[in-house]
Amino acid sequence: MIAIAIFSFVLLNLTFVFDAVYQTLLRTIFIRFIFGSLEPDSHVYWLPLMFHLSSVVVISLISWLIFKSKLKTFYKAVYTTAPTAVILVTLGMFLSNRPILSYALGGLLTAGIVYYLYRTKQSWLYSYSIILVAIILLIYALMGGDI
Repeated sequence: MIAIAIFSFVLLNLTFVFDAVYQTLLRTIFIRFIFGSLEPDSHVYWLPLMFHLSSVVVISLISWLIFKSKLKTFYKAVYTTAPTAVILVTLGMFLSNRPILSYALGGLLTAGIVYYLYRTKQSWLYSYSIILVAIILLIYALMGGDI
């Protein structure tokens, strides 16, 4: 359990670094080559949303490949924290102006996934990883943290 928490912490940091580099690269490509340049008062409000959603798609594809692979359960459980955090953080970002709804949907989503894992008789390590991330993100948000 401790090893999953430690390796998950490292993986989560790497995931968010990947996301930042990926979005910066996309932003550079779009601003320089497609739009020419964007002024601060530009009306392209949908662009950051598209950058974030495209990174979620990339992480989802990587997740699908990892979960279909023949890696050991421990490694998959460590990796489970990355897509879980991405989903919960994305939910929190889009519902930041409605925190109660964000917490409720995050809780329902977490409970639903854990229930699904229980019903399909998956290893408890997956549930542990998901619950660990959900609790840490909840504590972080309640303490006033902002991503």
